Amino acid sequence: MDFFEGEVLAFDKPYEWTSFGIVAKVRWLLTQHLGRKIKVGHAGTLDPLATGIVLLCTGKATKRIEELQAGEKEYTATLRLGATTASFDLEHPVDATYPTDHITEDAVRQALRRFEGDIEQVPPAFSACKIEGRRAYALARKGKDVSLSAKPIHIAAIELTGCRLPDEIDIRVVCSKGTYIRALARDIGQALGSGAHLMALRRTRVGDYRIADCMTLESFEQWLAAQPVATTSLQTNTNKPTQI
Repeated sequence: MDFFEGEVLAFDKPYEWTSFGIVAKVRWLLTQHLGRKIKVGHAGTLDPLATGIVLLCTGKATKRIEELQAGEKEYTATLRLGATTASFDLEHPVDATYPTDHITEDAVRQALRRFEGDIEQVPPAFSACKIEGRRAYALARKGKDVSLSAKPIHIAAIELTGCRLPDEIDIRVVCSKGTYIRALARDIGQALGSGAHLMALRRTRVGDYRIADCMTLESFEQWLAAQPVATTSLQTNTNKPTQI
């Protein structure tokens, strides 16, 4: 692989790792192997409590970040019904509980259909959205009120894949850039006349990249260590491996 000319690397992000942590680790591994610094960036963050695809671009491929970020995303998620948290996931403790006895599987399916197509979504206060140049999550963590405007998103598909009433469902979502599945969990809970938050989230596709295309940090490190170091860090390796 020619990392300076540019490569797009698909990683399966582990639970509790940040996207920036993945970037820092891969940049360090490549710098050590190549003998010089190299530019590495990610094409879209993924929450620490989520797993799944994070795309990294190296060298000249960092110019493709905006293009890759625009790709359609697919997620699988588990929602707990009847309870909410400040962050709409497990980062914060439950702050309120609601009845769920009235919720049926048919009601869940009807509620999900309300979110298909072009909709407006208010991002979570604990998000990377900016307010006067500052990240919303930084303000929210200081206990300040955070008011974010609704943004247009598109949900191409949303389906119920598991139903364990009265308090747990699984969904699959295909959506546009800018969609917060945590916020979708919040809105689904409200649509059901209750509350909800994320218990688990996995990103399974970004554009044409799927989980099957991903490597782990461990497999990448092992593969990289076995590669010969070029006599010059600018030398191009035209024999790209088909799989890492």
